[in-house]
Amino acid sequence: MRAGVLSNDQIIEFLNDNFINTWVANCELGRIHSLREPIAKRREREGRTFDTSHPLVQTIIKGWKTGSKKDSPVDCLVISPTFELMGRQPANELREDIKYSRLRRAEYYLIFFKEALAGKQPGLGNIVLTPEQTSQSVLDIFRTPTVGNDQDYTVVTIDVTAFENGGTLIIDLEIGREEGVTAFYLFDGDKELSTEESLKDKITWEWGEPRDTRQITHAFDRGQFFKLGVTGHWARDEPCINAFRAKISVNGI
Repeated sequence: MRAGVLSNDQIIEFLNDNFINTWVANCELGRIHSLREPIAKRREREGRTFDTSHPLVQTIIKGWKTGSKKDSPVDCLVISPTFELMGRQPANELREDIKYSRLRRAEYYLIFFKEALAGKQPGLGNIVLTPEQTSQSVLDIFRTPTVGNDQDYTVVTIDVTAFENGGTLIIDLEIGREEGVTAFYLFDGDKELSTEESLKDKITWEWGEPRDTRQITHAFDRGQFFKLGVTGHWARDEPCINAFRAKISVNGI
């Protein structure tokens, strides 16, 4: 990233004006299992300690696990002064994200930071709907699983807790033009997405082919969270990546 978007003068200036910029090695926080014991022994020899309960450390660890995208060797995390996770951009996903956004690299990255500062939580897979803002859209990618491997989900968390008396959740879906049949699964927010094909815990689902449009609707009787899981519908010998757009809205009661 330092040789790419982070070498752009406009981005450097924006970062210096709006952020305290720092970095931390993943291995120091215990993310790399094989290095945990050697690092613990090194700290013991040097008489050093590392407090993993610190709120900043806990937010970074949360950042590894939050959002729709898989782990990456380098994650760009935006964290508030009160240690709230505000945005996440994994380096491994950056090229594909820029490609499907159809923006220039610097433009895409600046939008990521500006959306984080505006409270839109980019990269965290979260959609928050309220009676004042009843609709939002998300553009993301999905991958088809390969033969013999588990499903690989892109997850969008949908927060409709503001609709205390319930309503109808409407998800209008558009599938990109690349290869890959897509499956869209709607779950209650407290459900863990199963990697098994049966997906017995799903509320409802739809599937579509490239360039298709689909719609999911679900009536709910109280404010709650939902999860939208998106994945390639059939396993292939070679993986492929496609894009989808979801316009998510609520008709409240």
